[in-house]
Amino acid sequence: MKILGIESSCDETAASVVEDGKKVLSNVIASQVEEHKIYGGVVPEIASRRHAEAISGVVKNALADANCTIDDIDAVAVTYAPGLIGALLVGVNFAKGLSFASGKPLVPVHHLRSHIASNYISHAELKPPFLCLVVSGGHSHIIEVKDYTDFRIIGYTHDDAAGEAMDKAARAMGLPYPGGLNMDRVSAGGDPTAYKLPHPRVDGAPYDFSFSGLKTAVLNIINNSKQKGEEISVPDLGASYMNAVVDCLIENTEKAAKDLGYDKIVLAGGVSANSVLRKRMEQLCTKNKWERYYPELKYCGDNGAMVAAQGYYEFIGGNTADLDLNAVASMSIE
Repeated sequence: MKILGIESSCDETAASVVEDGKKVLSNVIASQVEEHKIYGGVVPEIASRRHAEAISGVVKNALADANCTIDDIDAVAVTYAPGLIGALLVGVNFAKGLSFASGKPLVPVHHLRSHIASNYISHAELKPPFLCLVVSGGHSHIIEVKDYTDFRIIGYTHDDAAGEAMDKAARAMGLPYPGGLNMDRVSAGGDPTAYKLPHPRVDGAPYDFSFSGLKTAVLNIINNSKQKGEEISVPDLGASYMNAVVDCLIENTEKAAKDLGYDKIVLAGGVSANSVLRKRMEQLCTKNKWERYYPELKYCGDNGAMVAAQGYYEFIGGNTADLDLNAVASMSIE
């Protein structure tokens, strides 16, 4: 079964054809990173316009690369929530038009569900149930994946997502967009113990996260150093900051896994590409003799393959939409 997946939730216009939820036949991405670098972050209006300009060509190329036409496709899957509303609308409306014109079923896909599904592409043997840590620029969740379309939120962030916190701290350190990625690179040789930073916890919610205080602590270090005329070591501060963020993510994931009895841990989302997080997750799972899975680097960021992969499971589970499908900026994975 071939599923065409379309993704436009943020600043990547992407389309992919995936067979049976695991075999990627094509994966085309038009990135806007270079343009948004000028502004230090994603500008929603610009993102929407660029999606509108690119989406037709991206989908056409995805079909061509897969050596098929729309007639060979069994269903059209599209990210409809959550994300930047204008950006989502471009993908949703294009998918609706394609579904109507071709007579192919329309499959709505939740963005976080598709990030988790990227692991099915990288690890064909992976099957639910498992515990998944989803970490991106807009989300930080610990999710119990009971089945391919059955999810339960165990923990979540009460303020900034881990990726957002990294991006904001990186910008304060003078690093270019995308901040988290550049912080990871610059901090490779830094000392993660050079600066003392807090490890925030949420009272009464042992699996939840809070990163706003950690971000504020970095801003205070930078401002105090400027007032005293002292020089900040960006590699050391970046390494210390990433270490503190990852500590919170790993500690809560370990507690949730032990409390719920999971020995299969999955990592997903854009921040799953972070070298420190991947290393620490490897160490955690080795220590506890748990199975560990995370996506190939090319599937960590937003892409159409993950949408098509999850779209396959949504489709065989009977989750299809009519042409009144609308984009939704915020929606629970449950």
